[in-house]
Amino acid sequence: MTPASSPGLKAILGPTNTGKTWFAIERMLAHRSGMIGLPLRLLAREVYQTVVSRIGAQSVALVTGEERIVPPHARYWVATVEAMPLDMPVDCLVIDEIQTAVSFDRGHVFTHRILHARGLQETLLLGAATMVPVVRTLLPRAEIIRRPRLSDLTYSGSRKISRQPQRTAIVAFSAHQVYAIAELIRRERGGAAVVMGALSPRTRNAQVDLYQNGDVDFLVATDAIGMGLNLDVHHVAFADDHKFDGHQTRPLTPAEFAQIAGRAGRHTSNGTFGVTGHADQFDEDLVQRLEGHDFDPVKVLQWRNADLDFTSIHALRASLDAPPDNKALTRVPVATDQHALEFLARNEAAGYARGVEATRLLWECCQIPDYRDISPAQHGEIVTRVYTDLMAHGRVDADWIAEQVRFCDNATGDIDTLSNRIRQIRTWTFVANRRNWLEDPTHWREKTRDIEDRLSDALHERLTQRFVDRRTSVLIRHLRDKLMTLPEINERGDVSLEGHLIGSIEGFRFTLARSEEGDAKGLRSAAGQVVAPEIARRAERVSGAPNEEIVLGTDGYIRWRGEVVANLAEGDTLLSPRIIILADESLTGPALERVQDRLNLWLRHAINTQLESITALVEPAELEGTARGLAYRLSEHLGLLPRAQVADEVKGLDQDVRAKMRKLGIKFGAYHIYVPQSLKPAPRELALILYALKHGGVRQKGVSELPQIVLSGRTSFEIDPEIDTRLYEVAGFKVAGKRAVRVDILERLADIIRPLIALDPSRHQGELPAGAAEGNGFRVTVEMTSLLGCAGEDFASILTSLGYRVRKTPKPAEPAPALDDAATAAVEGEAVAGIAPDAEAVASVEGTEAPEPVSVGADEQAALADAAEDLGTGEAATGPAHQGEASSASEEGAESEPQFDEIWFPGGRRPDNRRPRGREQRDGEADGQSRESRGKGARFPKRADREGQSGEARNPRPSGGNPGQGRSGKPRFDKERGAERPAPRERRERPFDPDSPFAALAALRNPKAE
Repeated sequence: MTPASSPGLKAILGPTNTGKTWFAIERMLAHRSGMIGLPLRLLAREVYQTVVSRIGAQSVALVTGEERIVPPHARYWVATVEAMPLDMPVDCLVIDEIQTAVSFDRGHVFTHRILHARGLQETLLLGAATMVPVVRTLLPRAEIIRRPRLSDLTYSGSRKISRQPQRTAIVAFSAHQVYAIAELIRRERGGAAVVMGALSPRTRNAQVDLYQNGDVDFLVATDAIGMGLNLDVHHVAFADDHKFDGHQTRPLTPAEFAQIAGRAGRHTSNGTFGVTGHADQFDEDLVQRLEGHDFDPVKVLQWRNADLDFTSIHALRASLDAPPDNKALTRVPVATDQHALEFLARNEAAGYARGVEATRLLWECCQIPDYRDISPAQHGEIVTRVYTDLMAHGRVDADWIAEQVRFCDNATGDIDTLSNRIRQIRTWTFVANRRNWLEDPTHWREKTRDIEDRLSDALHERLTQRFVDRRTSVLIRHLRDKLMTLPEINERGDVSLEGHLIGSIEGFRFTLARSEEGDAKGLRSAAGQVVAPEIARRAERVSGAPNEEIVLGTDGYIRWRGEVVANLAEGDTLLSPRIIILADESLTGPALERVQDRLNLWLRHAINTQLESITALVEPAELEGTARGLAYRLSEHLGLLPRAQVADEVKGLDQDVRAKMRKLGIKFGAYHIYVPQSLKPAPRELALILYALKHGGVRQKGVSELPQIVLSGRTSFEIDPEIDTRLYEVAGFKVAGKRAVRVDILERLADIIRPLIALDPSRHQGELPAGAAEGNGFRVTVEMTSLLGCAGEDFASILTSLGYRVRKTPKPAEPAPALDDAATAAVEGEAVAGIAPDAEAVASVEGTEAPEPVSVGADEQAALADAAEDLGTGEAATGPAHQGEASSASEEGAESEPQFDEIWFPGGRRPDNRRPRGREQRDGEADGQSRESRGKGARFPKRADREGQSGEARNPRPSGGNPGQGRSGKPRFDKERGAERPAPRERRERPFDPDSPFAALAALRNPKAE
């Protein structure tokens, strides 16, 4: 137990961030050979790569419990402290983190290296300043070199986990805490890397690289980061102040706090530390000690006898229990390998332990690490199987180890499942790296290493998927690295960065893409900075965009090249709405003002162009007084005003004023005062939007639907009861019953009806126009229904809503002459069939000679139909389309149903009472019809003249009888003539050509013709 002496023994001690490890590497490489022992496999790999980068891989060896890279001519050895090949003489030997000698689990190994591992020329012991007293006690000849910290370490108090600064390491002491904190950071800040001692070195390396490369700004770890990991950490936050050390849960010592907190600040960069989560605030004394690096010195190291007796199991156990002979050393509690020895000493393995070599091999098997942290009995079973195979067969059974390895060879599963498999495969990796334990050690070494690497990569991927938002990591690196590529934006507006969808951009607004786990609060800010240049470029293009690229939709949004950039809001007046730019915070200042000015200019141009005929009515210089007010009201109603609302004002306008108003595009219709130029689809769509901004908003039903109907060109359609009636009027339609009729079409209908109801049939000479009827009424014509695009009940409902009333009069049926069956069959049958009747049959009836037969074509059939109507039969010519119906009626002998003649009358008056022309009729005629086109009998006396006439002269409503009779049925008395009025003349029938083949049919149908 006497410490080995060395001419170059130095203890380089000090707090973290003093450059001790870097100094030791430089000193080792200054010698021809060297070896460095490190506390962690992770740290050993980091130092190995550093040395390889300096002198090349052919000169550097790496030896750990699960990894062995030994080139043929290696001069420098990098190893974990437990795996250091002490039988290899080197010029310089380094032991790092010697304060680990106080650990119950591994402390005795470090103590042994401190006391016995030496270099031929120089030995360096690196550790905390707390080791100064114990080093002086155990190694009185060692040179102690103190190194000060290169940067300051200060306490920053308590902060929430979600408000930690960037480049922070949050420390917890259980896997459950680590995962919970990492999950919270992912939701709130975008993601974190995870470092725990339970992870495989490859996984820990990958997670550390994730943090070091800047993919994430946070690291959640256990105290594993306190052991020599060189991380770019600016702040360390303690989420807990207690840990389980393998035996009990206890509070951390000030030295342990300092070892972890010292990771903050690298080289000359200052660092901070604090608390978070459920950890209590540090008291003032602890803060002063951490900031001043003032800790209680280490007085005792863990020790176990290294001079073992392998003559028997009993002797081995006794030598392990030997006490130290120095007060600075204390015997370590029973370690894992001693538990395994006790288990094997009680089973069949003890029967093989005969002699020094067998007992030595037994002790080597007991040192198989318990990576899975299972019970001593379970671990003892594995050690027993390995030892018994070695003793019985000289090798571990290949089938058995293959089964164990195959169970681990599965890279599927969650984080815990993969972690358990990695711990299991590490056991077999350790076994495969033992010399001569396996029949083909190289195969199993490569096999287990490959499985461990794949499991580690899968675990790293699962950790990244769970605790890192890849979009956030890409954005963070993009903000730091100005040389990275710009975001990619496709035609749909999706924004991608390095293949990751981070959101979408429309106009000047960026929308963050949501993930299943929710987005971080800081992600929007980072993404906004990335897309800010693109938004600035769009603002520049909009500022100079032509009018054709800007469109206003019925939803009130202004779009540039199909993308929403602004929306309309209610303004001071109907024709001056406001524009609200829809943009993120990145669009501000002069760029925002230029966009605002450009869109305002475009809107004014759109209103002045599409609604020019309406804006001209706001302040017309040509009009004064009532006319000026009427024009202004018309502009307020967007070019369409029901006449009933301004009837009194219109009555007071003389013809000169009306002529001026007509020059402004105003038309006086029977039902509306309107501007025809504003009834086009584009002005009506804009008028709807402007009206909706003032009355209920553009989202109300009808604002988006009605413009489509206007564009379709329909003249009338069935209304939707859920749409406000006023919206139909603004769209250019009048609601008439259950249908909406376009205003200009309704006025054209009035122009058609007006001369018909003004016509006096008794004074009309010649043939009556289509639709004319007696008694100031009219019949519905095809022209009317075609104009409105509807017929039947729909058309009738429109007329009813306009104040017209209908009278249905049954059409009289004319009796047919009696004929015998043969004549009837000969004549009517052929007529029904649509051909000329048999001339011989007609001659036999009339007693005349039969004329020459004449063929009947389509024109003659149409003439036959007209003749039938002229004869008053009320029957249409029976062409081929009606043959079946006519034949059926003829065969059954059934009488045809009575037909009605519908005559419409204005204002609900009796049909035979003439309704005088009012002002609305005269205005409508002035706008759409000349006096010459009214026909005879259309002139009526003025109202004053009519008021001076007697009741008889004013056409009092008769109670019945013919139009020429009074209420009693007697002929009316004409006071001016002093005689009774003659009865109306009967309608004269048109003469028929006696040579026509239809003459016989006309004579049969109309006996009066004889």
